[in-house]
Amino acid sequence: MLARTAKQHVSALSWKALTPQARTSRLATSADTPANLPLSGVRVLELGQLIAGPFAGQLLGHFGAEVIKVEPPNTGDPLRVWRELDVDGTSPWFRSLGRNKKSVTIDLRKDEGRALVKKLALESDVVLENFKPGTLEKWGLGPADLQPLNPSLIFTRVSGYGQTGPWAKRPGYASVCEAESGFRYINGFPDPATGGLAGPPVRPNLSLGDSVAGLHAAFGTVLALLARRVKQDNGLAGGSTVDRLMAIPAPGPKPVRLFSHRHRATNAYPCLPSPATPTTPTPSGGPDLIGADYKQNPERVARQAEIEQAIGAWTSARSAEEVLETLNEIGVPVGRVVSVREIVEGEQVKARGLVEDVWVPAGASMKKKEAVGEGKEIEEDGWMVKMPKVAPLLEGCDACTRWAGPDLGQHNEEVFMGQLGLSDEEMKNLVERGIIGGR
Repeated sequence: MLARTAKQHVSALSWKALTPQARTSRLATSADTPANLPLSGVRVLELGQLIAGPFAGQLLGHFGAEVIKVEPPNTGDPLRVWRELDVDGTSPWFRSLGRNKKSVTIDLRKDEGRALVKKLALESDVVLENFKPGTLEKWGLGPADLQPLNPSLIFTRVSGYGQTGPWAKRPGYASVCEAESGFRYINGFPDPATGGLAGPPVRPNLSLGDSVAGLHAAFGTVLALLARRVKQDNGLAGGSTVDRLMAIPAPGPKPVRLFSHRHRATNAYPCLPSPATPTTPTPSGGPDLIGADYKQNPERVARQAEIEQAIGAWTSARSAEEVLETLNEIGVPVGRVVSVREIVEGEQVKARGLVEDVWVPAGASMKKKEAVGEGKEIEEDGWMVKMPKVAPLLEGCDACTRWAGPDLGQHNEEVFMGQLGLSDEEMKNLVERGIIGGR
């Protein structure tokens, strides 16, 4: 559609038909991307690693974009070995974040590797990157280098502090940017004696800064694609840059520390032990606290201690099941604080299909094993990995996980031979000299 031409499409199909090894690789991942996905026909060249940039790439790929992920030969994206590892030594986290993407391996430290990236960029709609600002310019791969050759190219750039300003070239991880943005400052629990923070700031056990940055980067990319269409309809080139930073200051007219629950009269409250979850607390409503003193949120926040004491006394005398049943009957928002396992096994999650079982084909180096942890058996040719379904759900759109995050360099032949037209001899030469990785 956008960057594809009929000639390119026929070339790729012909290559797939004539190259058995690559054809097997392609069939092992998925069928062709459904044509009814909103980003079908858009090619994204992903140069980022870890979470923020790749999270944006995952969202774009889920809704139909062809995402070509460039990784260093031999090692790949560091996320491949973060947290728990699956039977093949790859992190399920990577399998989830890398879903629906194609993996190629290129050494960006070498001139010939960067030349390959340039060729791929000239055949792409979007370059998505989260290097430290100035890195791509140093390699001759920045917007000023590539957009004159591909005027419709969109650059989506994710960094800690943005592409400009005195802090632009500082490296930025989610934990640092959450601190610099003020997010850590407004989270935690107050010290009644000082009004300050009691203990260190609360850090959520997930990469919130990365995920939020990636979400906004994907949104910005879609906006840039829409804007490009309007520009092209008016005879303009359409290329642009999306500058997404992670450290965004917390809003407010003055620097007031709100802490974790000080802006609304809501909290989590204890209940009697439950046979199902004897140690799980439950948030709930409470007894009648009505009248002008409790009518609007500002009045309720001013009386938060009184409200919480009353609610806590009411829930403490009841089981979680009783609290849930009572409040649901009268339409009060209420929910149990649950574990990840309880979420996965919950009736609403199952009914909505919000957790997917995704097939991971066994790589060439994998051998059959009888069992892996918790009695999970695997077949000789692969196994299942659970992944959260990507939102939002679009009516009439067959968006789903078409394949799990690929093995390192799994699509080298498909991309380098099928899209760039390299020969067998050229491929062999590049592999021998370490420009690209083998497969």
